[in-house]
Amino acid sequence: MTDAGKWAFIIGVILAVLSGFFGVPYLAFILLVLGLIVGFMNISAKEEQMHLIAVIALLAIGIGGLEALSVLGVSLADWVNTVFANFIVFVAASGLVVAIKAVVKSGQES
Repeated sequence: MTDAGKWAFIIGVILAVLSGFFGVPYLAFILLVLGLIVGFMNISAKEEQMHLIAVIALLAIGIGGLEALSVLGVSLADWVNTVFANFIVFVAASGLVVAIKAVVKSGQES
């Protein structure tokens, strides 16, 4: 894990959480870029599978969980929805990079 990757992760998580309380211009783009940096710099080949499973779980919980709660009539605060939505952008970007790296690597091994 590089220092730039570590800081990108920390800043991404903090921005995703703070987004529920403060408006940040261009936040989705910033989180997308930070997620890409995390995917490129923080995830080693040994961690790829675990990271992709975690990304799938987080996306399912983030998207499906909020939808399920709304169907049940449970209303979460707007700030929770905003935090989840922005965290999904951040995590999905890192997962995209890791998934592409895994596909390229598996294509080279064939």
